[in-house]
Amino acid sequence: MQVLLLGGTGLISTGITRQLVESEHDVACFTRGESDAQVPETVEFVHGDRSNPDELAMARDEIDPDVVIDMILFDPDTAREAVDVFGGDVEQYVFCSTVDVYHRPLATNPVQEDAPREPAVSEYGANKAAAEDVFMEAHEDGAFSTTVIRPWSTYGEGGPVLHSLGVGTYYVDRIRKGKPILVHGSGQSLWGPCHRDDVAGAFVGAVGNADAYGEAYHVTSEEVITWNQYHETVAAAIDAPEPDLVHVPVDQLRAAMPDRTDMLMDHFRFSTVFDNAKARRDLGFEYTIGFEEGVRRTVEWLDEHDDVDPWDSEADDELIEEWRDATASFQRSIGGSGE
Repeated sequence: MQVLLLGGTGLISTGITRQLVESEHDVACFTRGESDAQVPETVEFVHGDRSNPDELAMARDEIDPDVVIDMILFDPDTAREAVDVFGGDVEQYVFCSTVDVYHRPLATNPVQEDAPREPAVSEYGANKAAAEDVFMEAHEDGAFSTTVIRPWSTYGEGGPVLHSLGVGTYYVDRIRKGKPILVHGSGQSLWGPCHRDDVAGAFVGAVGNADAYGEAYHVTSEEVITWNQYHETVAAAIDAPEPDLVHVPVDQLRAAMPDRTDMLMDHFRFSTVFDNAKARRDLGFEYTIGFEEGVRRTVEWLDEHDDVDPWDSEADDELIEEWRDATASFQRSIGGSGE
């Protein structure tokens, strides 16, 4: 089939592009042309501005796609523009959404695809949910067949390794050098990263797949671990010392670092488990890259591109020292050891 990716060179979409070619689809990418694409030479590129519907229509006319995979759409107004451009001209529209459409904390774990989406965990999630609704309405109206895919925490070559304070790559250097690592809460909340190549496989499995028409899918980790285990696995992946984990309550981290804890407040502090059974059944989704192996590959990519910041490029040590002094003082005040 002729597939047009809106995007195509990002973290997940690079994997999609490669796997589509491996599956013998004809592939074109619509991008701004501002990044170097590590994709097969057979991939065709059309350059333009996604915010300009006329340029999107130009790409439609030039490529004449059977399927569109949209990786760069974040709000319902843009979704309506996409329906106007592609409605009646393509067979299927695959929309990359997010598990952020769901409310937090979750009412139950694991989450099914029909779980409540209101209120979403963030404005980003609310906009993605509204865009999903636009595409599902287009499906019902016969404009094209819609498939919605909701990834969770996706990582891999070309991206960072997440941690309690976000995406800073200095975290890798701290782990490598055995420096103390800030961890939110007790470190027992659950998290589940999924390598981009496994996520990409589900998108490819959706292309031209009638079972996926009018459906939404989780495409997330099958290796859900605690944050303590997360940091221990990162250390093992890069042959680093066992990490020195410093646990700080979420509210205290937020108060001390309000500009660095948005991801923590929206995501990391909640235990979340998503059921992938539907994607395994319909899309052939498989979890094939374990977290330790995936981290090893991701850090190798960061090293090759000289993209690991120094361990002391953020003020983590200042907060760690203050927290340890405060907890020691508290323990002494109530007769504890407080060393």
